[in-house]
Amino acid sequence: MKCALVLREAFDRVIGPAFAAENGYAPEIDWTPTTVIMQKIAAGERVDALVLIADSMDRLVEQDLVDPATRIEVADSRVGIAVPKGAPHPDISTPEAFTDALLAARSVAYSKAGASGIYFEKMMARLGITEAINAKATVIPAGFTAEKLTTGEADLAVQQLSELLVVPGIEIVGPFPGDLQNVTHFSAAIMREARNREGAERFLAMLTQPRAIEAYRASGLDAATR
Repeated sequence: MKCALVLREAFDRVIGPAFAAENGYAPEIDWTPTTVIMQKIAAGERVDALVLIADSMDRLVEQDLVDPATRIEVADSRVGIAVPKGAPHPDISTPEAFTDALLAARSVAYSKAGASGIYFEKMMARLGITEAINAKATVIPAGFTAEKLTTGEADLAVQQLSELLVVPGIEIVGPFPGDLQNVTHFSAAIMREARNREGAERFLAMLTQPRAIEAYRASGLDAATR
């Protein structure tokens, strides 16, 4: 299975152990950004189930690569900012204060491949601060941007709130303010060429249980609204 990083915290704490307890095995999951998942599928890779951005799932439905009857809406995610544990929290309460905090940072870490990083690049262009931020940014190809806080390479990290929370030794400052916020919807479905359809069905069933929804909320996600 391939899953976007956004679910990692909820899975590791609750969904994964519950699935293993009920089924006697842990599912094999490739945790990777949606953009990378889509590239691998376009190259011909096939898996049993997918959890990724809803817009990308729409495209897979159109291409008849997933079974639309199995599709479920999983959770919504917001983008936020984190700092190293114990560091001062900058004011990000308004778009103006948020912009000032980004410009004042020694280095801002963001992911080139992740949905949050793609949106962040668009937001920087909208605010006219792309050149100023990228001159000192710590850009990673994929993975958890908050890891760059723990190594001292950056003092602000941008990512989905749930992805920031995966990394120990950091603190969440908060979500992007006002109309700078971007809500991303995540969906799950079984691929047409799934080899273990029964196992995939059990996995997807876990994703909508009350304990899973509670785990999403505890990890910085919201219940699905799409």
